Amino acid sequence: MINRRNFSKAVGLSTAAASLVGLQGVQAASAAPGKGGAPTPAVPDITPGTHTSFARLKQVRAGVLDVGYAEAGPQHGPVVICLHGWPYDIHSYVDVAPLLAAQGYRVIVPYLRGHGTTRFLSSHTFRNAQQSAIALDIIALMDALKIEKAVLAGFDWGSRTADIIAALWPHRVKALVSVSGYLITDVAAQKKPLAPQAEYAWWYQYYFATERGRMAMADKDNRRELCRLVWDTVSPTWGFDDATFARTAQAFENPDYAAIVIHNYRWRLGLADGERRYDRLEKQLAAQPYISVPTVTLDAERDPFTAAPGDGSMYRKFFTGKYAHHTLKGIGHDLPQEAPTAFAQAVVEADHL
Repeated sequence: MINRRNFSKAVGLSTAAASLVGLQGVQAASAAPGKGGAPTPAVPDITPGTHTSFARLKQVRAGVLDVGYAEAGPQHGPVVICLHGWPYDIHSYVDVAPLLAAQGYRVIVPYLRGHGTTRFLSSHTFRNAQQSAIALDIIALMDALKIEKAVLAGFDWGSRTADIIAALWPHRVKALVSVSGYLITDVAAQKKPLAPQAEYAWWYQYYFATERGRMAMADKDNRRELCRLVWDTVSPTWGFDDATFARTAQAFENPDYAAIVIHNYRWRLGLADGERRYDRLEKQLAAQPYISVPTVTLDAERDPFTAAPGDGSMYRKFFTGKYAHHTLKGIGHDLPQEAPTAFAQAVVEADHL
């Protein structure tokens, strides 16, 4: 694994320049005809890290949660919901949100359960992080905000959540942007070994299966160090600074953070039970349902979780509607924060397929 701090110096290429290489395919889509034959609008290029905070942070009761979320753009604009992953938070979209707002979108960026200011309404609710429960959180959020239909865009846990909603409730999804493509989990399949290099990248998933891993996540200092290590290794070309990590690390102080993270990874390996009320949905998801909504998938070239050969062909069969794919050169796992212009352009492209 190349150290992100030395990579740019070694090859003479900044993170911003690297992202521009990957932008070519996405920005080319802006010249392609969209709905009605009109060109897809082009998103202006900005330097990653231009923005450091959100203007509006809100709370709303939705389902079993009091959800914290950022909002940008006109109140009555077409809605885009951006979903973060682990170990990240809403700041993965701190540059994306204003770009989309400038295009006329109402952008909603929620903290997932166990993150930031999102809280469970009851102390008695099981701290469940199985995939269907998190997807239903977003459906409940849409209902609470009276959003009938939205473009869903995500990476990591966010991609999985968006994929699930697009597969099971396509009438709620106008279009989809999914980093790493099709991430719906089949727990039975997860029990089978991967290639050694792929297993190596998932080291923390197996660490969290142990009591030592649980204790590390429960300890504030160990938790921050572990999450920082993940940032360093899965985004080797991203020259983020300490302040950037610290802004996101505040979201790890949620009292349910450790429980949610540990349950998510243990459940995915078949090592922790979910809740019976989700069994019907999990059975549907285990069948690997197709996604029919208009979709743009993105692969990050330097993300260790990008499936070889990295051109989207490994998961193309799961998307049966209008579709486009782009691979971003020189970009790592936190794609929307490392390449915000490319991500925002993909949202606009998906909306105009």
